[in-house]
This record gives sequence, C-alpha cells and structure tokens, in this order.
Amino acid sequence: MEQFDLVVIGAGPGGYPAAIRGAQLGAKVAIVEREQIGGTCLNWGCIPTKTLIAASSLYSEIAGAAKLGIRSDKASIDFAGMMQHKKNVVEQLQNGVNQLLKANGVTVLSGTASFEGRNRINITSKTGAKEIGAAKTIIVTGSTSVVPGFLPKSDRIIESRGFLDMTELPKNLIVLGGGYIGCELACMAAQLGTKVTIVELLEDILLQMDTEVRKEVRRHMETVLGIKIMTGKALSAVKVSGKLVKATVGDATVDGDCLLVAVGRKPVTDGLTIEKAGLKANDKGFIPTDDYGRTAVATIYAAGDVTGRIMLAHAATSQGVIAAENACTRKLRKFESLVPAVVFTIPEAAYVGLSEQEASGRGIPVSIGKFPFRALGRAMAINHVEGFVKLVSDQESGRILGAAAVGVHATDLIAEATLAIRNELTVDSLGETIHAHPTFPELWMEAAHASHGTAIHAAPVRKRK
Repeated sequence: MEQFDLVVIGAGPGGYPAAIRGAQLGAKVAIVEREQIGGTCLNWGCIPTKTLIAASSLYSEIAGAAKLGIRSDKASIDFAGMMQHKKNVVEQLQNGVNQLLKANGVTVLSGTASFEGRNRINITSKTGAKEIGAAKTIIVTGSTSVVPGFLPKSDRIIESRGFLDMTELPKNLIVLGGGYIGCELACMAAQLGTKVTIVELLEDILLQMDTEVRKEVRRHMETVLGIKIMTGKALSAVKVSGKLVKATVGDATVDGDCLLVAVGRKPVTDGLTIEKAGLKANDKGFIPTDDYGRTAVATIYAAGDVTGRIMLAHAATSQGVIAAENACTRKLRKFESLVPAVVFTIPEAAYVGLSEQEASGRGIPVSIGKFPFRALGRAMAINHVEGFVKLVSDQESGRILGAAAVGVHATDLIAEATLAIRNELTVDSLGETIHAHPTFPELWMEAAHASHGTAIHAAPVRKRK
C-alpha cells in the first residue's frame, strides 16, 4: 500500500490548490477525483457560465453599438459556436491545472475515494480498486445542485449543469430560483433573445445583497432585459407535455421550452463512508470544521462547499490552501473571514463586508458614501452609466466596514474595497489616494469623499433649514 503525507479528495477550486500547496511545503501528495480535474467551477459552473455570459454581453453590445456611432445591423447568434468556445476555454484551463499538478509532483488518482479508516483510503475506478495510506487528508468534494422532489422527471427539467450542456438555446425559459445562479443564467439567455420567467418563493431575488443593489439589478433585468420576475409565490403543478413545461405560480400559469432548476446546492459526500474514519456529517449533510479546517478527527481536514461555510469557489481556494498549510506545518492560521461575493448578472453586482442593513441590525452608527456611474467620465465614454458604488463606514472612526457595487465591471471593482476593509483602512485614506483618470476605480475615491459630503463630481447635499 502506497503511503502519502497528504491525500486531497476532490480536485475542484479548493482541492487542486490544496494539493499544490501541500507539495510546495515538501509533502508527498496525492489528489483523488472521480470526474474532471477542476471540479464543478471549471467544468460546469463558474468558467463556462461566465464564458457564455461574456458572449451574450458582447452580442448585446454589438446590437446597441449604434449609440456609439457603429453600424452593426447584421450581427447574429451562433449558439453552437458559443458552446464550442466555452468547451475550448474549459479544456485549456483543465489542461493547465493538470500541468500544474504534474509540475508540482502531485500524484493524480482517478476514481471514487472512500475511507477504510482515518488513515486508509480506498479508490475505486473502472479499472479496479486500490488502497492508499494517508497521514493527513483534506476533504474538498464540493457541492451539487438540489432538485426538489415535487418536480417530474424529464429532459426538459434541468439544473445548471444540464443547462450549460444544451445544444440549442430555448426560446422560452422558466427559471426556478432567484439566487445568483438562476439570475446569471437568466440574464445570459435574455441577452440572446430568450423569453425568461424567474419564479422565486421568497419576497425578492438575490436577497443576500444590499437592498439598494438588488433593486438596481432587478430593475434592469425587468425593464431592459425584459425578464419577468415572480416573487413571493411557489411554483406548483409542474407538468411536461410534449415539448412544453407548464406550471402554476399563485393564480397565474407559466410555460416554457424547459425549466431550469436553481434553488440551491447540497454537499457531495456520497460514497465517502466518512463514518469509517470516525466522522459524522451534520443534519444538513455538511462536514463540520473549526476555523482552521480541522474536523472532529485529528488527521482529517475539510474545506470549501462540503463544510457549508461560504459556498463560493474563491472561498474554497483560500480554505484549501490554508487547510494544506495547517495539515503540513505546525503553524496554524484561520480561514479568512472576509470574502467578497460577485454576481455576473446584467448589470454585474458585488459586495463585501457589512451591508448597511447588517450594520444597522448590529447597532453600529455608520456613514454611507455613494457615487453613481452616470457621473463618471469613463462610464459615459463606453455608454454604461447604470449603477453605483457604496461604502459603509464606522461613523466615529471612519473605518470601512463594507462595500457594494452594481454596474459594469462591478465584479472587478470589489477587489479594491476588499483590500481596504481587510487592512482596516478609513474612508479618508481611500479618498486621499490618487486614482488614475479616467478609470472606474475613481468611483471608490468619490464614494469615500461622499461619506463626508465632499465628493468633487457630485452636487452638494442640500441642508434642510
């Protein structure tokens, strides 16, 4: 039986960085993956989704280019070509990850891992089974889509993975779920001409966002993209008849070529037999860890979606690297607590730290600094003036507690705000930092000044007499 210092189970955005970091620290490392290197994010999630959103956004830009003095009357959609581009991007990145693992001396094992004990792992594949020894193990098996039991079985009722493998774009799409996955794919389809209806049981879509941000996103989705959003009512009486999916939402009836199910995700632990290692999942199926990635078993760590902490790819990457360091060294460090969230809707949205509502709920007196894209020269130059950025700061110290952005490049802009919050900067230090002109990051400088009512490119707030 071959022995390894560290075995990583799962080669997604949390797993392969963990394996590489372990190897960098001198450990003999193996990584086990039962599907594709790169996991859901690279193969059926983040990367393919954003590739298709980029294509649909470019088509939308071309369709509206007349506003910039460019005639583009003959633009058309080649959906098969878009899907081929998506496939090419995924394959190139997957090959890159494989090369990185090889270059770092990581042993890649294909198959399903299951525990035979806390230090013994069985790997089953099409070619047979083998057992390996693991001094330390990191479980980074990720999550998969939840499909409610009340939905009938049909190839016209699909989750996000199935949607991203479609060969034809539906003309009429029902989306069940108003979270980030459902809204991103809804925006992508709508930009390509699909009639889209979103059904969300809760009172609004994207409820994790700042109230003002989600209102701006919803407004654009409804009024510009033409997406019908039905909130506060359940989808019921779902039936598939021929090429049509029909359902009821309250007193209304909805129908479409297919139903995209995007109501959430659940941890992947099937086949792991964690009980043989002395582990037990919680009542929601997640593997509990402490802030260092340690499970109830001293030799086993876990990171990413399977822990139920923060189900985002970049959070999994950070946690995987930290778990590897904690498993391979005697110096412990905690998981990062500040994690930005980015949503590739149209317009994009992003947030980090405390929202205005969260700060208020904690009784923290705050100052708010907002600045709109419409007052920014760079935004006007490219004809994208919808949206704003927002800073939440402690009223007494000026320390930045949270930030949000909605508009073009919001997902890139949030990085500066994340760095500012992590390093406990104040709105004064951010505002006094020279930002190159004309650029989008100037928004943060202006928003910082707006916290004091001193933004240069915004009209002064009138004081009430």
